[in-house]
Amino acid sequence: MTRSPLRVAVVGGSLGGLFVAALLHRSGHDVTVLERSRQGLSHRGAGLVGQHDLFDILARLGLQDVLRSGVEARERITLNRRGDVLHRDPTRQTQLSWDFIYDGLRALLPSERYLLGSAATTVSQSDGATIVHTANGREMAYDLVVGADGINSVVRDVVAPGHSTNRYVGYVTWRGLVPESSLPQPARNDLVERFAFYTASHAHMLGYLVPGEEGQTQPGMRRYNWVWYRSLSAPELERLMVKCGHLATSGSLAPGDLPADLRDSLVQSAASELPRAFAQAVEVEPRPFLQAIFDYVAPRMSTSSVALIGDAAAVVRPHTAMGAAKAAGDAMALADLLNSDLSLAMALTKYNESRLPVSHAIARYGQQLGESLPL
Repeated sequence: MTRSPLRVAVVGGSLGGLFVAALLHRSGHDVTVLERSRQGLSHRGAGLVGQHDLFDILARLGLQDVLRSGVEARERITLNRRGDVLHRDPTRQTQLSWDFIYDGLRALLPSERYLLGSAATTVSQSDGATIVHTANGREMAYDLVVGADGINSVVRDVVAPGHSTNRYVGYVTWRGLVPESSLPQPARNDLVERFAFYTASHAHMLGYLVPGEEGQTQPGMRRYNWVWYRSLSAPELERLMVKCGHLATSGSLAPGDLPADLRDSLVQSAASELPRAFAQAVEVEPRPFLQAIFDYVAPRMSTSSVALIGDAAAVVRPHTAMGAAKAAGDAMALADLLNSDLSLAMALTKYNESRLPVSHAIARYGQQLGESLPL
């Protein structure tokens, strides 16, 4: 590192925040991660499709165990409603475990540098420092604040004031992550070792294997990750959130948030709408979770002392399977510039110039994929 170490706050302790925090910590910067959750984020994620930037950052950080934990799908198949295979693509694909990546990244940071229960509320500037204000009343000064706080970022407001609102696109993803061994044998026969798809009016379903909770890749020890896209109007989404005890403006349900009667209704819908194998995968998930799909791209990704990465900068629709990879690319670009001989302000200017076009391109790609589906 050619510059003096920076005091850096990373707001948001999910994958994107951990990517940049781990890189900057390794380079000698004074990094603190502020995470709103009080318990941490282990076992909050599901599966990830491997992409180049994701593999690159894991290799750069020395997480060889995570790199070796991928599960490979030997082919991609498209099913019809009866469960027949309509199309086969022999392209192989590697899937990783969100949980295993998260745990590996957490281990790279000293525990005192990852502050749980530290929800940032605002970011301001005073006397040459950037101040993070938290819900528990703390005010902490830093040279640089990195907004890695996702789709509902509060750091956006200082980078793009008046231009920080997400746009709901009219559909959601229901998700499940179940032990491979819990799948009934007919479902295993159809789905295991494959990346499977099904598309129908107002719905799109896909699923694939990911490693087990401890990174296991042996048959029977892995998990099956399914993703079910369903149309849902904005009023319907608001009513669902209220029924689940959330604010009407919420856009997600964590595992366990869905009441039993609504979970039963989801299982019944799966049985009537999906191929049998997919319906069985839904049935064996006791705690399905939900993420509403939004669009957003910031008009810029940095100021002279604040930077946005990942979904805080641009929400990537999950059709692309590039959300984590884009966050990894943002993190590597930002860390490389901060470790150069450029001034902080110039490094952040170069970061915006290099990564904003990437954000626009990936966001457009996701929108095009969404428009191609009957949702």
